[in-house]
Order: sequence, then structure tokens, then C-alpha cells
Amino acid sequence: MVEHRTGSPDAEETEAGGLGTAGSDPDARRLALLMHAAFFLLLGASLTRFLMRHPGEARTPWIIALSITLAVLYLLGPVLGSRPTPRRVAWLGVLVVVWMVLVVLAPSFAWCAVPLFYTGLRILPPRAALALVALLTVFVVAAQLRLATGFDPNLVLAPPAVAAVATAVFVHMRRQAVRQRELAARQRELIGDLLRTRRELAATERREGTLAERQRLSMEIHDTLAQGLSSQQMLLQAADRTWDADPEAARRHVRTATGIAERNLAEARRFVHDLAPADLAAGGGLEAALHA
Repeated sequence: MVEHRTGSPDAEETEAGGLGTAGSDPDARRLALLMHAAFFLLLGASLTRFLMRHPGEARTPWIIALSITLAVLYLLGPVLGSRPTPRRVAWLGVLVVVWMVLVVLAPSFAWCAVPLFYTGLRILPPRAALALVALLTVFVVAAQLRLATGFDPNLVLAPPAVAAVATAVFVHMRRQAVRQRELAARQRELIGDLLRTRRELAATERREGTLAERQRLSMEIHDTLAQGLSSQQMLLQAADRTWDADPEAARRHVRTATGIAERNLAEARRFVHDLAPADLAAGGGLEAALHA
């Protein structure tokens, strides 16, 4: 029997590389597409808002250039693959730094952090991912306070609440995906064990059937051929002893032994017929029997 593992390869990869990767999970792929779309939507909306409210400012070319740079950097993410490699971590670091510079120059870009939450949770180990989420949240709060005309508690409480909910939802989805993969792996192992058990049971039944057939044949041979041969031996020995003294009795013994030999020969032919392949028993010849 196969020893069940405590986790699937996907689960081990998730634990080793971060809170989760999109991988082959359909829900994760849909969430990734949603976050990608949200990032570009938020980036475009933030840039549009800035250009509408601050036309012709000296920092406008920098904002446009940084927005384009941020978009290009974000597009490079899928090219680097989905596994949490050092290149992906470095890419995320550059992406976050560019976003921070952009937020310092234009606080309206702060809410682009939400897709970055997801990206960090996918790539980084759990503690590093949570630290990044906290850092991004601080920047969002600071940006909101800069945009506000006065102090508003909602501006301080809303970003951490959004970050906490987003992180909790993401972690829950990833754990559900890991559990589903582990369950599927265990089911595959159980099915494999069941198939192996069925094959072993069938082989055992065949062996037991073979042993039972051998025992039956041995008993039949003992009850027929062996008994007949023993009787022939005794009759021939008796004929040999009485051949000179009573030739007629000796001849009777020989005739009786001959009859027993004929019956034994018929029994032997019956055994051979029962054991022979169907094509050979039906007169199909040796070649047909070998191909049966």
C-alpha cells in the first residue's frame, strides 16, 4: 500500500514560496486577471484625475513618465513567470518603489496599491508579504491625508480595513485551493490503492483457483490412474507367481491388468483433453492452440 503524503506538491510550493501562486487553479487565474484589470483601471483613472485637476504643472511630465514606467513594469511581471524567483522579487521591489515615488508626487495614485497587495501576497513569503501590505497601507493613509482638507478618521481607518479584508480573502482562497489540491491528491492515491488492491485480489484468486485445480487433479489422478497402476502391478506380480503352476489363472490376471490399463489410458486421455486449450481440444491443431 502507498503511504499517504501530508501535502501535495502545489501545497509545498505555496508554503515555500509565498501565500500562493496562480498556478493551475481556475479561481486564482480569474482573480489574477481581475487584479490586473483593476491595476490598469486604477492607474488610468488616477492619471486622468491628475491631468484634469493639475493641467500644465511642472511635475505633469514626470507623472506621465512614471505612470507609463509603472504600467510597463507591471506588464513585465507575467513575462518573468509565476514562481517566486529572485528576479520576480526584484521586479516587485522596483514596481513598489516606482509606485511610492508616484504617490509622493501625486497622492491620487495611492489606490493602485490594492492590486499590489495581491502581487506581494502571491510572490513573497507570508511575513514579508504582510510587511509589504502594511507598508503600502501606510503610504495609502498618508496619501489620503494629504488629499484631505481636514482630518477625517475614515481616511485613517478605511485603508487598513481594505488591506485586511483583501489579505484575508486572498489567504482564505489560497488555503481553500491548497486543501482542494491536497484532497484531489489523496483521492488519486486512494483510487490507485483501490486499483492495486483489486489487481492483487484478482491475482490471489487466480492463484487460489490454480491451487484448487491442482489439488483436484492430484486427487483424481490418485483415485484413478494411481489406483489403476497399483492394481496392474499387483495383478502382473500375481500372474508372474502363478504362471508355471496355474497358467490359466495367470492369463486371467494379465487380461484383467490389460483392461485396467485400457481404462487408465482412457482416463489419461480425458485428463489431457480437459487440460488442453479449446482450439487444440477441438482439433484445431497445435498452431491454432498456440494462437488461442
